[in-house]
Amino acid sequence: MTIRSDRQIAEARFREVFSHLGAVTAYARRRGSRDPDGIAAEAMTIAWRRLSDVPVDDPLPWLYATARNLVLAEGRRSAPSAAAGDEAEPKSIDPQPFELDPNLDRALRSLSRFDREALLLVAWEDLTPKQAAKVLGINGTAFRVRLSRARRRLQASLEQAAAPSPHLNHLDVEGT
Repeated sequence: MTIRSDRQIAEARFREVFSHLGAVTAYARRRGSRDPDGIAAEAMTIAWRRLSDVPVDDPLPWLYATARNLVLAEGRRSAPSAAAGDEAEPKSIDPQPFELDPNLDRALRSLSRFDREALLLVAWEDLTPKQAAKVLGINGTAFRVRLSRARRRLQASLEQAAAPSPHLNHLDVEGT
């Protein structure tokens, strides 16, 4: 019979948490971090220090919430002129490793950061609404409402982009 020390148990537990390093790095990259590897490393450092706070059953939402806070702090540090209390948001959405359709990219950029975050947590991070709510620190019902509204706004923005310009209807093209 092998008796494991508390340290060994913590290390084994952290290996499970650390297995999400790639996902956290990708999350930080897609959120526009200038140093996604650094954000992921810092999130893992925090996870090690606060291992008892990291949910055993599903650590990823906790890690994303930590990375989200670090990305927001990174944005605030780089934008000292921002008003106190404003959360700086990345200037761009980095769709790597795939290319976004230009209309979808514009539609996403037209949304508020709250709408965009709700959509991206579900679409890009492949989280359930319950997991995404944990990332944002809100209850599941509030997240589902936010997600529904965000989807409607995205759809409206995409439909507006696809609609022909009313100015084109008034052009008189000779010879046609």
